[in-house]
Amino acid sequence: MSVVIVGGNECMECRYKEICKQYGHEAKVFTKERGSVARKMGCPDLLIMFTGTVSHKMMNSAAAEAKRHCIPIEWAHSSSASALKKVLENHAGSSPLPV
Repeated sequence: MSVVIVGGNECMECRYKEICKQYGHEAKVFTKERGSVARKMGCPDLLIMFTGTVSHKMMNSAAAEAKRHCIPIEWAHSSSASALKKVLENHAGSSPLPV
């Protein structure tokens, strides 16, 4: 499953990808708007929005693109690692893969 994360902390990008990998998902992370996020995100299986750390412009463009392609959106105010884990567990009912 592919996941796109919009928002979050720049120093946590690698950690977000590691967590998604632990759950068996590929992740793209956009913490800052460098060009159009909507064009770069592709067509993932899930869009996760960290609303506390994202600009309204970036959030609106990503949400509009997700709506156009019928991509489910999960909203989380906190951009912590535990918030990401909770979203992944709630969305797919998955748990971390054994090491």
